[in-house]
Amino acid sequence: MNARRFEGKVMVVTGAAQGIGRGVALRAAAEGAKVLFVDRADFVAEVAAEATGADTAGFVADLETYEGAAAAMAFAVQKFGRIDILINGVGGAIRMRPYGEFEPTQIDAEIRRSLMPTLYACHAVLPHMLAQGGGTIVNVSSNATRGIRRVPYSAAKGGVNAMTQSLAMEYGEQNIRVVAAAPGGTEAPPRRVPRNAAGDSEQEKVWMSEAVKQVTESTFLKRYGTLDEQIAPILFLASDEAGYITGAVLPVAGGDNG
Repeated sequence: MNARRFEGKVMVVTGAAQGIGRGVALRAAAEGAKVLFVDRADFVAEVAAEATGADTAGFVADLETYEGAAAAMAFAVQKFGRIDILINGVGGAIRMRPYGEFEPTQIDAEIRRSLMPTLYACHAVLPHMLAQGGGTIVNVSSNATRGIRRVPYSAAKGGVNAMTQSLAMEYGEQNIRVVAAAPGGTEAPPRRVPRNAAGDSEQEKVWMSEAVKQVTESTFLKRYGTLDEQIAPILFLASDEAGYITGAVLPVAGGDNG
């Protein structure tokens, strides 16, 4: 950790109440950033307050809506004056099942959860970054663009990869870098808000175990990653140390590049 790496920078982290997003936001604050923690979980302000001595705030927004994304970016600019870095951390498979077992509404929900928040947040932050003369966007994708039991989620993350490359090409001359990290399976504490609020059936638990086995066996290291092993690459990509990297998707998945 470089204690001064993000000094003077304003960062917005979405999905900041739990998991990788929480870790990224807290680590960035510890390294000097002013951080807006954004999540639809109402305890996001509690998480932001954990960054003792840092200039942080929590903001509740549903990023599956464009209005939520736009409100979050507007609040960040109102509070901190600018947005230097946006980390798009919202996403995650809601259900695990063979594709033929997905209902149409469930397919829609997966795309809405794991693609639309990144599309919306990138669009909402662009006017602010263009007005200030540049910025950095780090999208959190996944190596699950190749995997079993989560085809709609895989499609959503493939979309995140495509938009990362296209946005980078389109806005590079405006001094906006766009990159992505693609985590693999990651060990994390139990979520305070589960991804599937309805709970998993016994059959879904079997399908989940099949997906976990595939994810583990597909890695060269034959294990899940840790939160710290995911947080560090994301913050590297967000930092000035990665200033000549744009349009890239960095797999962080123990050798399984998706």
